[in-house]
Amino acid sequence: MNDKIFDYCLRIGDSSLILSHRIGEYCSKAPILEEDLAITNVGLDLLGQAESFLNYAAELKGNTTADELTFKRKEKDFRCLHLVQTPNIDFAFILTRQFLIDCYHQTLFNQLVNSQDERISGISKKAIKEINYHLKRSTEWILRLGLGTDHSNQRLQNAVNELWMYTDELFIDNETDIQMDNLNIGPLSSSLKNPWEQLVTSTLRSASIEVPEANLYSLQYGKNGFHTEYLGYILAEMQHLPLLYPDASW
Repeated sequence: MNDKIFDYCLRIGDSSLILSHRIGEYCSKAPILEEDLAITNVGLDLLGQAESFLNYAAELKGNTTADELTFKRKEKDFRCLHLVQTPNIDFAFILTRQFLIDCYHQTLFNQLVNSQDERISGISKKAIKEINYHLKRSTEWILRLGLGTDHSNQRLQNAVNELWMYTDELFIDNETDIQMDNLNIGPLSSSLKNPWEQLVTSTLRSASIEVPEANLYSLQYGKNGFHTEYLGYILAEMQHLPLLYPDASW
C-alpha cells in the first residue's frame, strides 16, 4: 500500500514543484509590478505544497529526502502532469495554465481534506486556503482579459485552445487512483471531471471565451512516467547545481 501512496504523493508534489519552477522562470516579467509579486507568491505556495508532499513521500520510501527526490531522480521517475510542463509562451498562456490547474486543485483538495490518510488530510487542509486564493486571482484575470479588448480576448482564446488538450490527463484513472479510492485516501481522477468542467466553463463563458472540444492528444501520461519534451529541459536547469556539487550544503 505504501508504494501506491508514495506514487500518489509524487504525482501531487511533482506537479506543484514543476509548476512552481515554471512560475519562477517568469519572475520579473509580469505586465505590472503587483502581478509580478502575486504570481511569485503563488509559485512559493506551490513550492511549499510540493515540499510537504515530497517530504511525506520520502518518509514512505525511506533512506531518502525530499531534496534527493527533487534533484536526483531521472525524468522517467517524475509523476507530474503534462499541463504543468508547458512553456511560458506569454502572459495569456501562463494565466490560462494557472487557471486550469487552480480549478483542478480546488476540486481535488476539497476531497483530500477528508482523506483517511491523516498526513495527506493535514497537508490538504493547509493548502486549500492557498488554493482558494490562487483560483480567485486567476479567475479575476480570466474575466479581465476575456472582457477587455478584442486583442486580449483573442490572445486568451488562443491560449485556452492550445492548452485544452492537456486537460484530459487530469481525469484519467490508473492503478494508483483506483487503490487510493478503494482506501478512501484520494478520489478517482475521473470523479473530478464534472465539477472541474462546471467550474472552468462557467468562468470561461462569463469571460466570452469559447470552450474547445475535448481531443485526446496522448495515450501516455506524466502520472505514469511518460513526459513531454519540455520536462527534460526543466530538470536539466533545476538539477544542474545539485548534480554538479552533490555534497554541497548551504
